[in-house]
Amino acid sequence: MSNSTRQKTEEVEAEAVEKEGEEEEEAARTCPECSSTDLMTDGERAEVVCGDCGLVIEEDKIDPGPEWRAFDHSENQEKSRVGAPTTKTMHDKGLTTTIDWKNKDAYGRSISSEKRSQMHRLRKWQERIRTKDASERNLQFALSEIDRMASALGVPRSVREVASVIYRSTLKEDLIRGRSIEGVATAALYAACRKEGIPRSLEEISEVSRVDRKEIGRTYRYISQELGLEMEPVDPKKYVPRFCSELDLPEEVQSKASEIIDTTSEQGLLSGKSPTGFAAAAIYAASLLCNQKRTQREVAEVANVTEVTIRNRYQEQMEVMGLQ
Repeated sequence: MSNSTRQKTEEVEAEAVEKEGEEEEEAARTCPECSSTDLMTDGERAEVVCGDCGLVIEEDKIDPGPEWRAFDHSENQEKSRVGAPTTKTMHDKGLTTTIDWKNKDAYGRSISSEKRSQMHRLRKWQERIRTKDASERNLQFALSEIDRMASALGVPRSVREVASVIYRSTLKEDLIRGRSIEGVATAALYAACRKEGIPRSLEEISEVSRVDRKEIGRTYRYISQELGLEMEPVDPKKYVPRFCSELDLPEEVQSKASEIIDTTSEQGLLSGKSPTGFAAAAIYAASLLCNQKRTQREVAEVANVTEVTIRNRYQEQMEVMGLQ
């Protein structure tokens, strides 16, 4: 038999085997009694049952689940055999292990001084070998800075994840060269806040950062342009709930402030204005209209803007609304 004939024969046999496998798979998905495709899996009895005629198609199926039961989330976490999920907020994505700081043995008894010194050395070397080179050490420092600033700002976990992804992207694109690690990390956090719709101004970010506001803004514009983040303008209404809460203002003032922002924004008054100052002026105006007056100084301290800014925005908003 020639090579070409043998090759054709093998191809035909392979096609026949494949077709037979597909037919068996198709048959397995249907009931052999009534040809129904409505098959139900009973996890308690480990059976596959036809939903139409009730025929038991498979039994004694292997259960891939755990052999234990959990009745709440805490029990489920205690009995789980897997660790924490991977995260971008750690330089090694959380895949390494750590040595516990407690100087106790498996029975909870205190260990000897010799063992304590040995464990101290092991912890020290374990911490050192987590980073293999300078780039990983820099990444570890940057991510710890992001975590510190995010905690100080009180932003949710999702913002930290997004900020870590943005910083890793800047590192991959080599955008950090010539810039401080703190500056890029802070800019990544500010970008993440805007991406996730969490209202935090540059002034608030700079208060918890080790770099000044001007450098944060410059670095943010650079990485946003280079990475193509396509940021939308900040909506002043997103600042209103937080500012009103800090000023202890009722829901009525919050609704009125949002209404003022909507009305004046439609007239093009927001263009070129700071969203925090615009929101602060709307809250000040709403507090006057609702007889819940707060002074310009009180609103300015909460919004982290000057009283002059509030007065200017307030006068512009009142003129547009015809209330002055």
